[in-house]
Amino acid sequence: MKFSSVFLVVLFVLNSVAFTQVPKTRLSEMSAEQAGFNTDSLKKLEHYLESSGSSALLLVYDGQVFFDWGKTDQKHVIHSIRKALLSSLYGIFVEKGVIDTSATLADLGIDDIEPSLTPREKQATVADLLKSRSGVYHNAAAVSRGMLAGKPERGSFKPNEHFYYNNWDFNTLGYILEMKTGESIYDLFYEEIALPLGMLHYQGRFAELDGEDEKAKLPDTDGVYQYEKSKSKYPAYHFRMSAHDLAKYGVLYLNDGRWNGKQIVPKSWVEASTTSYSLTNKYVNIGYGMLWSVLIPNEQRKTKSFYHTGAGVHMLGVYPGSKLVMVHRVDTEGENEFEQERLYEIISLIFASQN
Repeated sequence: MKFSSVFLVVLFVLNSVAFTQVPKTRLSEMSAEQAGFNTDSLKKLEHYLESSGSSALLLVYDGQVFFDWGKTDQKHVIHSIRKALLSSLYGIFVEKGVIDTSATLADLGIDDIEPSLTPREKQATVADLLKSRSGVYHNAAAVSRGMLAGKPERGSFKPNEHFYYNNWDFNTLGYILEMKTGESIYDLFYEEIALPLGMLHYQGRFAELDGEDEKAKLPDTDGVYQYEKSKSKYPAYHFRMSAHDLAKYGVLYLNDGRWNGKQIVPKSWVEASTTSYSLTNKYVNIGYGMLWSVLIPNEQRKTKSFYHTGAGVHMLGVYPGSKLVMVHRVDTEGENEFEQERLYEIISLIFASQN
């Protein structure tokens, strides 16, 4: 699929979505007591949220909302949680036979701007990219300072030899998906996920952004391709979603990819993508699967949980052992004073509220 390469400040390329409409439904509600949570403890959580700089927090037990605080219907950019959204699309199109995770970059004709990929780098497979173990350390769009600080030198590792949280892998996966399907990632998410789940706010509208223009502002759309063409030909693909729609996505994964009796994402893919392939924090047993972070079972926790954060302050957490989905949001598109440590405190307050 080709997209315009003409940039002013922000070039809007809004697509007209003409898919069959399905009912948009809100998650049902239950009381905190029914969910096994203490009301007084949740009030302490609420007081903390009011002073923390949070925008929204939504807690869902077994598919029903029992704590709804803040602007849960307002769309914010979700930052790196975009990777977890991409994972489900890969699961769907792998099962359909459209994508082969054993295909190499060479098989797919993938290269990048100078300095282009080496023959060894081109031996990385789609599975290596999904696990962020490609061994390709080319420049990429939307890379944070933290990512740059830990970035290995080109050629340091062979494919699947080393984990590095790598935006080149993630951005290129978006391109491969679009190349193989012939559709925009935002249309695909609308068709395959948002419509079947009856999401309230996601409509699949998207635009383009010149990430190298310091004056460029994030457009008010559901998706944004961020290009930084001096670094890479592959754009980052940002999503803007509400806490409520993200919670629905979390419930989908809590239910092993099923929604209202229909298998949306293959159960085998949900399991495979939330299995750890790289130990990223040995002290608390956190690993990385295929576009999901994984809380590995240990003496403190008997069951696996999985999550993805965004900019260190947004979070979508799925805790199957507790039948819990948590969505935390911050308005990072505007001025905010939320500090990452506060997210850890919020998580502690949530689990301290369980009866």
